[in-house]
Amino acid sequence: MKILVTGGAGYIGSHVCKELAESGYTPIVYDNLSSGHKEFVKWGKLIEGDILDGTKLYQALKNENIEAVIHLASFIEVGESVTNPAKYYRNNVLGTLTLLEAMRDTKVKNIVFSSSAAIYGIPETSPIKENFPKNPISPYGDSKYFCELMLERFYTTYGINSASLRYFNAAGADKGGEIGEDHSPETHLIPLVLDVALGKREFIQMFGDDYPTPDGSCIRDYIHVSDLAIAHVLALEKIIATKSSFAVNLGTGKGASVMEVIEAARKITSNSIPVKIENRRAGDPAILMSDNSLATAMLGWQPQRVILIQ
Repeated sequence: MKILVTGGAGYIGSHVCKELAESGYTPIVYDNLSSGHKEFVKWGKLIEGDILDGTKLYQALKNENIEAVIHLASFIEVGESVTNPAKYYRNNVLGTLTLLEAMRDTKVKNIVFSSSAAIYGIPETSPIKENFPKNPISPYGDSKYFCELMLERFYTTYGINSASLRYFNAAGADKGGEIGEDHSPETHLIPLVLDVALGKREFIQMFGDDYPTPDGSCIRDYIHVSDLAIAHVLALEKIIATKSSFAVNLGTGKGASVMEVIEAARKITSNSIPVKIENRRAGDPAILMSDNSLATAMLGWQPQRVILIQ
């Protein structure tokens, strides 16, 4: 079975492609390489194309005899989305609509969508369940929620089955060393902390040390990217078998604070890792942790890898 993976040359997408190949599928990567890496495309063909190019998407789906799509092509910088919302609505929302229309027209009936915990905004409590209110506070979060709403409509109207996977904080890399974590600019906490340990940065910025948490820093749920990749394959198999549409959280159900991440890195690297305290960032919740019980019940999925040594 051939699976079109939009954004398949990116960080999560490349790990998904490897898991697909190891599970007996043939991934076909569709990526404009604006933030992806050609050298990460190791488990299938690369089609260079933009998610807003409906004609090229149609041709890729039809010519490659695609049977399902895993959609990861999106812009992901929350801060940038606040200063340039049009970019996020155009690419993430219009791009997804363009893809769904191409799927409708080529009768491709299955899609796994890369969603985000950002759709919940600032929840009143944690862990977060799937039925919590959806109150995104950034254009990035808006864009993911809009896409989920579109997927619901395309399921009921056109019969396109879908799984929306609401990621928490993706981290880690392929244990075989075939893929790394390479972002430009880098915004993920763990790589930034390790850059300080390597001497590439003078210090790590910590945005707020006065949150209502045990050490005053934000707590987040870090899920290993290889566990995320497995969940995509399980979700794909679920929608094909059941012809259904659903959304699930993907996280560990456990949290680690920013200071705990820093302390773990200090312990592992034997480096002091200087910290610079900055003001809180607008819209940063004190705690974001997932309730992943629905993913376990529906997909038989459980995260297997530990991110932090505490």
